[in-house]
Amino acid sequence: MGTDATTQDPHHYRRDVRGFGVVTVRPVRPDEDVDLLHAWVTEERARFWGMREASRERVHDIYAYLDSLDTHHAYLVHRDGVPVALAQTYQPEADPVGECYDVRPGDVGLHLLIGPPATVEHGFTGALFGAILDFVLADPARLRVVMEPDARNDKAIERFVRSGFRPGPLIDLPEKRARLLFLDRSARTG
Repeated sequence: MGTDATTQDPHHYRRDVRGFGVVTVRPVRPDEDVDLLHAWVTEERARFWGMREASRERVHDIYAYLDSLDTHHAYLVHRDGVPVALAQTYQPEADPVGECYDVRPGDVGLHLLIGPPATVEHGFTGALFGAILDFVLADPARLRVVMEPDARNDKAIERFVRSGFRPGPLIDLPEKRARLLFLDRSARTG
């Protein structure tokens, strides 16, 4: 599948994924995006996100706090102008996960929540995740993507492994038991 990409700056991204659509990534705007984010993170399907019981105000406060940090960033991902995912990047050395493994220079952490689908579409998640990984790795200083999904989230772990991630150890974080997964830049770019 061919793609064309343009990156305006490290926090705004646009990629035309042929046969899929235009994927854009922009920073979350807590004041504007809170209703959408609250709807997504409180759904049963988002139970591993850990915010099922969060109020609208709590969701706003969390994303306003993330917006104030230099080490953690939240992004709203769109396909052809429609919001489809929430992605968060972070520097592992500035996060509790960094205490659970040997952080390497160039590591970047990634959290991903796919929004509720309007319709079931074969290949949607793979194409979208590929574009998100391209966004994360657009910064040449990022050498390895680190993910730590809930260890019980078999579906997500399987998706990440199919995308080239290597499973790492189980770790205990304050909010969950997680499976570390790693993707080296060289495995993504060939």
